[in-house]
Amino acid sequence: MKLFINITALLLALSVGNPLAQAGEMTRQQVEKLLAKADKDHPAQLRRKDLTDLDLSGLDFRNADLWGADLRRSNLSHANLANLNLDLTVMTGIKLVGADLSNTSIFGVSLMRADASNANFSGSRVIAVMEGANFSNANISNADWAADMKNQSMGLMRANLKGANLSGADLSNSKLGRAMLKHAKLVNANLRNADLYSADMDGADMTNADLSGANLSETKLHDVIYKNAKTTGTRFDGAKRKPAGFGPK
Repeated sequence: MKLFINITALLLALSVGNPLAQAGEMTRQQVEKLLAKADKDHPAQLRRKDLTDLDLSGLDFRNADLWGADLRRSNLSHANLANLNLDLTVMTGIKLVGADLSNTSIFGVSLMRADASNANFSGSRVIAVMEGANFSNANISNADWAADMKNQSMGLMRANLKGANLSGADLSNSKLGRAMLKHAKLVNANLRNADLYSADMDGADMTNADLSGANLSETKLHDVIYKNAKTTGTRFDGAKRKPAGFGPK
């Protein structure tokens, strides 16, 4: 537990200022010029760049290197970020409305208070602090947001979605093992066949959620709201404080 707190503290520190980012700020026009010249063999070099508070909406970053960039409060709505490595970027307060982040890696990142509504995270690999973020109606299907069990020496690295809005999100076939979903809003969410093994879902609102075939074994379910949730074939083996009547009878 102490190690996990240390990892969380590190990500919170990065959300205030990225020690990897270069000083100074680029303009949208400068970014557009770099992207226009880039190709797969010669990506636009935006690594560790300070891109805070910029309007970068609608741009295609598929031929860009954004590793470690500072993207705090930037607007990347409807941008194409598919298949990128966004590890160690800082994305606190970022706007990703309708953006394409399919098959993207986002590891060791702060996405606190981000607006990623209607974004596409299908097939993505995410380990990040996402407290209070908005993922309403996002596509998170077939994604791997499960805890990283290979880095235990660094503490439990997991997706922290405490208080996040996942209403209407598609999380079908996703991996969310040991994720923090305390007080998350999952109203009308699609969790069919999702793996939530040992996740912390205390206080989550799963009204009208579809949990058919989902794995909630060893999951924490204190004070969960589950009105009209579909639980056909849902596994609750060892679930902690499973509410009466929740799940298969």
